[in-house]
Amino acid sequence: MKDKQIILGLNAYHADSSAAIFVDGALVAATEEERFRRIKHWAGFPSESIKFCLGEVGCQLEDLAAITIGRDPSAKKLNKVAFALRHPIIAKSLWNQRSSNKGDIELLHEQFRLVEPDVELEMVRGKLRFIEHHRSHLGSAFFPSPFEEAAILSIDGSGDFSTTMLASGKGNQIEVLESLDFPSSLGLFYTAFTQYLGFPHYGDEYKVMGLAPYGNPQYVDKVAQILPLKKGGLFRWPSSHFNLHNGVVSYPENLPVVAPLFGHKFIDLFGPARQKGDELTQYHMDLAASVQRYTEEVIFHVLRRLHAITGLEKVCIAGGVAQNSVANGKITRNTPFKEVYIPSAGHDAGISMGSAQYHWHHDLNHKRVDPVFSAYTGSQFSDDAIASYLTEQGVEFTRYATDAELYDSVSSALVDGSVIGWFSGRSEFGPRALGARSIIADPRRADAKDLLNNKIKRRESFRPFAPSILSEHVSDWFELDEPVPFMEKVFPIKPERHAEIPAVTHVDGSGRLQSVYKNVAPRYHALISAFHAKTGVPIVLNTSFNENEPIVNAPEHALACYLRTSMDMLVLGNCVVERNS
Repeated sequence: MKDKQIILGLNAYHADSSAAIFVDGALVAATEEERFRRIKHWAGFPSESIKFCLGEVGCQLEDLAAITIGRDPSAKKLNKVAFALRHPIIAKSLWNQRSSNKGDIELLHEQFRLVEPDVELEMVRGKLRFIEHHRSHLGSAFFPSPFEEAAILSIDGSGDFSTTMLASGKGNQIEVLESLDFPSSLGLFYTAFTQYLGFPHYGDEYKVMGLAPYGNPQYVDKVAQILPLKKGGLFRWPSSHFNLHNGVVSYPENLPVVAPLFGHKFIDLFGPARQKGDELTQYHMDLAASVQRYTEEVIFHVLRRLHAITGLEKVCIAGGVAQNSVANGKITRNTPFKEVYIPSAGHDAGISMGSAQYHWHHDLNHKRVDPVFSAYTGSQFSDDAIASYLTEQGVEFTRYATDAELYDSVSSALVDGSVIGWFSGRSEFGPRALGARSIIADPRRADAKDLLNNKIKRRESFRPFAPSILSEHVSDWFELDEPVPFMEKVFPIKPERHAEIPAVTHVDGSGRLQSVYKNVAPRYHALISAFHAKTGVPIVLNTSFNENEPIVNAPEHALACYLRTSMDMLVLGNCVVERNS
């Protein structure tokens, strides 16, 4: 590796901490720390992810050309000072909330002793490169895209005092065109309503998106008062509507905790907030629908502004708001953009990848490499290792000699009604299970959703399950046919198909699909093809392989989840465990 340039990218001391490693600009491995720690959204130093990445390349810290961090404490210093002078109480709360975290960043190089106990700390310090949070998001969206030139949007809660960044990318360079300062934030707006609706935890926003189709968006005009649009493409932040006096996010014991964000205006407009555990009424569903609808309007408003100042027809998007797959699926129908690329880890885990890519391409002026359509960059285990583990645990299993035999057996079990834990190849980078660490079932089963929610996932009944569909059949089942390799968009399912796949058709007739490409996910494609041959349906129900925990990462996690739930079959590589054994 001495003649290679190796860059390690990190998201450290921030929610969804992660690591990614590149050799001469090509992504080799990327993973989130929560997969190893088994704690959702873990936000400390990603030592286990770093060890994994170094091991995948076969190098040590001294072999790295650079270590990039998706964070730059020096960004927008004057803007921060001006804000503190205008809002001293809020600024003090934010400072107190982040002070310990700030110390962690200043002493970041010392934490690498957790990776290599005898490492020379000054050598590590010399390799550190701090890349602004939103520039890292921009890099994660544009540089792995297939576009030579594109508009770019980074939009989230906040990071390095920015909440929204509009840019254009061409070749290996990114030009920032506009940005919004904290606290003007669509992400914080959505989080405030998430809390108001009784979902208090970090990352609960997807629950509001899942609840929205059950409601009627009749309160959009009221919701719009909370975050009014500005002519020209951005939005206003009425500070009195929100409560920032307790800060925003703190990290006790490396877990992100969001302070209550909604102010009295919410109560005045919408009545008392729903408490966690209270019944979800039709009013709550209607409000969720209104919040989702208005959020989409804001996103499209910003994207129209981005198009107006770039004149480009292709766009790349990242940031927490880019996880709103319902909005993503409507972009080409509601803005002038004709093509959209969103990375598998558009959320903050992706800034490990993006910071390294930004440094390699933009800062060091290296040419672009092949685009990224695969999220399979995490842990993998050989059939021999899996068989040895199962034997050690005293678990009976069948090891299939050929892939064809395996696909035939598993597809038949799906047809017979089995719910299957599918653990195959490298784990995915990002929040979606994409057929490497998935629970799968027959989408034709009307009872599959209730079965999975009640007996396996143990989660809210309103949350949908996703259809993984062979890419060559998307146009036969969905009203739109755009590339969706990372399950990052929701499209309408053709009305005449709803009754055929009730388990993956949401209440509004949509589905958050994953286009499964043979050259990207050959094993998953082959399994779905075997199911298609037996049923005429080129789709399987797909949900993440977990139960109120991070997605399983290793065979021991998969076996433990299987044993404590009601799955019928566990597939680990070519080794199969069945409940009756």
